[in-house]
Amino acid sequence: MLTLLKPCAAPFLGLALAALGLGAQAWAEPVAAKPAIPARALAKLSHVAALVKAGSDIRIVAFGSSSTEGSGASSPAAAYPAQLQEDLQGRLDIAGAKHPIVTVLNRGKGGDDAEAMARRLDRDVLAERPDLVIWQTGSNDPMTGVTVERFTELTRQGITAMRAAGSDVILMDQQWCRRLTTTNGAERYGEALHSLAAELDVPVIRRHALMRTWAASGLLSPAQMIGPDGLHMTDAGYDRLAKAATAQILVNAGLIPADPLRN
Repeated sequence: MLTLLKPCAAPFLGLALAALGLGAQAWAEPVAAKPAIPARALAKLSHVAALVKAGSDIRIVAFGSSSTEGSGASSPAAAYPAQLQEDLQGRLDIAGAKHPIVTVLNRGKGGDDAEAMARRLDRDVLAERPDLVIWQTGSNDPMTGVTVERFTELTRQGITAMRAAGSDVILMDQQWCRRLTTTNGAERYGEALHSLAAELDVPVIRRHALMRTWAASGLLSPAQMIGPDGLHMTDAGYDRLAKAATAQILVNAGLIPADPLRN
């Protein structure tokens, strides 16, 4: 197996969920109001692992809404998919992974909920024949009126279609932000996403927990992660997110060790 260097993301990814504690903060949500989503058995990205081992190129589609498109970023290059492409390529190059070329296609569209993403799944995802899909979802649904049940149904259908097309899948949960914290019932969509991921053995980039950990550890304050609109991430937030996504891919492909925030 390919041996990679110790992950550069470890200083902020390796903090245990149980150690979270932000004290006073700009958002009204008490830190201990809800139990942390438990860790689970490590889901595998077997297709990506095989490509890395063979030295084959890796084609990734970043699918989602405004967090994927890059709303709040200073430029498209600062959005997480562009930074992910650079980060993952660099990590594989350093590790001597036979120099596969990493391509990340940004297929995010601001404002999309599960209904809107289902309508463009064939065109924007399946038609690209990706090796891996990173699907960021569940942020807009509580604000657009998609029910939790419908969100779960459409997410299940999407994962099934992606896998049937030969793609590995990673989900990304909600951002930690004022707009969602103050939206009634928003947390239910994150819980539904994690429940479905556990059922279908899909890895999840735990963005919500990661952002709280970055704040708890002093890496980024809430204002440094989320812009003035209380919803969209900043350049600094997207930079951390891209590194977390890179680490998640490497972990679930079996290339670096797991830690409590990766599943």
